[in-house]
Amino acid sequence: MGGLSQPPAASEERDSSRRTIAIAVAIVMAVAVIVALLLRTEPKGTPGPPPAYTAKLQISDIKMSAAENFVGATVSYVDGTVTNTGDKTVTKAVVEVVFRDDMGQMAQRETLPLRALKTEGPYPEAVDLSTSPLAPAQSEPFRLTFESISAQWNRQYPEIKVMDVTVK
Repeated sequence: MGGLSQPPAASEERDSSRRTIAIAVAIVMAVAVIVALLLRTEPKGTPGPPPAYTAKLQISDIKMSAAENFVGATVSYVDGTVTNTGDKTVTKAVVEVVFRDDMGQMAQRETLPLRALKTEGPYPEAVDLSTSPLAPAQSEPFRLTFESISAQWNRQYPEIKVMDVTVK
């Protein structure tokens, strides 16, 4: 009779293991759901209209150039002039640059900070507007740097649009 009592003990042990595994899986799933809910962000809708002061920054005299960097890759530059036609000092500006393909469709879009081009040193240097603010009625040369441009680009000047401005 002693032999008949041992199988139920093994059966209870298997049931206990299954129960432990089921509880562990349920806990892991609950933690995953909680983490997913906590990390969830609101979907980004369409951005609001750009700040009104963006219209006060005028982009002109666009030129493009390219150079080879120290590892042999081609770096492309878009240079131009930015003019502050408003009455406030600009400390930051963000532009959207759109390169088009031969059919006029967008081949590449980049959003970059606008950087003033300073030529006082041994070589031209693009500096942030926070270190070289653009005063009212002032014009400054600027430079945008691109590590790569889409192969579908039509080799025409890109469209440059001021998207955001910070003033003081």
